[in-house]
Amino acid sequence: MALKNTLSLNGITQQELNLIKEIAGEHLTMSSKFELYSNQCQDQQFKQMLKQSSQDAKTTATNLINSIQ
Repeated sequence: MALKNTLSLNGITQQELNLIKEIAGEHLTMSSKFELYSNQCQDQQFKQMLKQSSQDAKTTATNLINSIQ
């Protein structure tokens, strides 16, 4: 499941901002790993699930990053 939209993050603390950046980075890492795993997978149904998970993680990271800009 992906974060489909940006968030309104007015009034957050620096610590909260840093945590959001960390979470976004972790989602980018997850996206890369899911993509790597999908490329190594033979089962087409599992491969598609991993590709979708990769895209969802990337979408979430992008929307988090856009929310803090």
